Amino acid sequence: MSEFLELEALDGIRMPWNVIPGTREDAVSCVVPVSAIYTPLKSIPDMPVVPYAPLRCRMCRSILNPFSRVDYNAKIWLCTFCFQRNQFPQHYSSISENNLPPELFPQYTTIEYISTAETGPVMPPVFIFVVDTCIIEEEIGYLKSALAQATELLPDNSLIGFITFGTYVQVHELGFGLLPKSYVFKGTKEVSKEQILEQMCFFAGKQKPTTGVIEELQKDPWHIPADQRASRCTGAALSVAASLLGVCVPGSGARIMAFVGGPSTEGPGSIVSKSLTEPIRSHKDLDKDSAPLFDKAVKFYDQIAKQLVHQGHVLDLFACAVDQVGVAEMKVAIEKTGGIVVLAESFGHSVFKDSLLRIFQSADNGLGLSFNGILEINCSKDVKIQGIIGPCSSLEKKSPLSADTVIGQGNTSAWKMCGLDKKTSLCFVYDISRKVGPDTVAQQTGEQLYLQFVTYYQHHEGQMRLRTTTISRQWASGAATVQELIDGFDQEAAAAVVARLVSFKMETEADFDPIRWLDRALIRLCTKFGDYQKETPSSFSLSPRLSIFPQFMFNLRRSQFVQVFNNSPDETAYFRMMLERENVGNAVAMIQPSLISYSFQSGPMPVLLDATAIAPDKILLLDSYFSVVIFHGITIAQWRKAGYQDQEGHEAFAQLLKAPHDESDAIIKERFPVPRLVVCDQYGSQARFLLAKLNPSVTYNSDNPAPGGDVIFTDDVSFEVFMDHLQRLAVQ
Repeated sequence: MSEFLELEALDGIRMPWNVIPGTREDAVSCVVPVSAIYTPLKSIPDMPVVPYAPLRCRMCRSILNPFSRVDYNAKIWLCTFCFQRNQFPQHYSSISENNLPPELFPQYTTIEYISTAETGPVMPPVFIFVVDTCIIEEEIGYLKSALAQATELLPDNSLIGFITFGTYVQVHELGFGLLPKSYVFKGTKEVSKEQILEQMCFFAGKQKPTTGVIEELQKDPWHIPADQRASRCTGAALSVAASLLGVCVPGSGARIMAFVGGPSTEGPGSIVSKSLTEPIRSHKDLDKDSAPLFDKAVKFYDQIAKQLVHQGHVLDLFACAVDQVGVAEMKVAIEKTGGIVVLAESFGHSVFKDSLLRIFQSADNGLGLSFNGILEINCSKDVKIQGIIGPCSSLEKKSPLSADTVIGQGNTSAWKMCGLDKKTSLCFVYDISRKVGPDTVAQQTGEQLYLQFVTYYQHHEGQMRLRTTTISRQWASGAATVQELIDGFDQEAAAAVVARLVSFKMETEADFDPIRWLDRALIRLCTKFGDYQKETPSSFSLSPRLSIFPQFMFNLRRSQFVQVFNNSPDETAYFRMMLERENVGNAVAMIQPSLISYSFQSGPMPVLLDATAIAPDKILLLDSYFSVVIFHGITIAQWRKAGYQDQEGHEAFAQLLKAPHDESDAIIKERFPVPRLVVCDQYGSQARFLLAKLNPSVTYNSDNPAPGGDVIFTDDVSFEVFMDHLQRLAVQ
């Protein structure tokens, strides 16, 4: 695995197949598609940032890179992708083998360009806060203090707008300190740019206002009958914010940050009626088509998404409520604009407060919010792009690189990323168009294939930059193909790609059966790459390069991405949005959480995600990305309650209790959104957070469970049974 991690540290790319199947037929039989998970703005320590414009090929517009062939005497370079000969311009006249520009150094496969002539002036970032006022006083108090802290951290040159909404939408004018002034719009209608211009012929370029308007934030004054929900016009408020930005700062980096505390019940985009007798839609309602407002709301947010993408603006959502607020409907707008989403139970919860502050932190562990990205790709001959699964929007730029089949945002070789940060990762799905023929074998021996990613974006410091990453991989050659493919297989990247594919298919294909699709894919993969004698399951074995992949698939089948039972549509939408924007390491933590055991006998050590890991004298730390669980065995919990850790002579016990907390603090500090911390004891009610993730190797049906361990009450199959069935089917 280590060589794949080194490649990721160098360029921010992980690929399931690092040796590429030689023909279309080979690629199809490999089951996992030829793909790449790329983090465009990954922080790379020694990456050069050069103060001039890149050199582009005359024909295909790809950029000069370390793989280009150069004739130093004739001052000509050969394009890696279309083999066009290009002349170097005058200012490269001094180049030689001993005097290379940075973009030709073999180690600088990723490089960034800043060219002031091309990029224009530095633009200030723009933030519009859209705040829900239909929440209880206590929540308003929490929200006020969080917003006041966040505005303190905003860059000094940022422009700010402030909109509150309840029954009506109020746009506050921040120019007057003494006399608060606001424009009111009806909550039942969409608002166009023309109406905004007519009513408000201003946009005071007022930089970073005082926090007066935040301090005066009050609950929506409209009376709510006891049998009704609050009248909340979320859709209209977001429509006003989008139109306001379209009028004032089109094409410049801006974010709408929506703070929502309940379901939208009024105007466009509403998800439920005001009457409390009608429940909010569940997965069952969506499956049966009995959620009348759902499709209408999705259509409305799709229009908002198109408007925001056209303007280059981002929608972020902070949904803090015990009930659903409509994340499932807003998903299309958040995802297409590359927005951030945080889901918590209250505005007072650390998940919300710490995540909001993390966004604006300028330190190295800040997010480095960037705007207005355009991403383009170039590929070698015989490779086409089917599409991207991730937070971006297709620019519909048809080119010879576009494949006939489309997955995700496809039919293009350029994408718009209105918002992106250091962690945003996209999954590119490729199509191998090379057919089997007499000339393919001759072509293949040791031949390289090249992929280039070009990202043009507004850096968080304001200036426009262009980052280019060029990578090279080898085609699989003739006879020894299977072993070559196995040697270049990255099982973690493959699990992340399959997880994105299956969650995308669950949302877009009617009557799609995810469990069956995953099982069939895994059986085909094991049949192709396993070692076995036909019809003898006991002879089946997998190379170490593939051996963990069935375990990933077992956990993916049981994960919240595939099993929607016990999750609301909002939670499922949130989990899938996070999966589709995170890198391979984080996606693997979501699919198969890590488990660390702490005990007196040994230091912290990773253990299998299995019910047998539970013991009365151990502490377990589970990291499932969205939550971090510290689980005390029953004996440890009793000692802790007796207060032994505070007594003299029990320092080792105090240290044992402290160690998992130190580790969880380190995890929480690194991660965005901040995960939920659950501290629980064996047999306690919150132990369910751990038990739900474990392999049920010991259930109520087991013959002799280990003493002191835990029994999991489930009818799910265990990993052992799953592997037995897999081996039987793979060798047929």
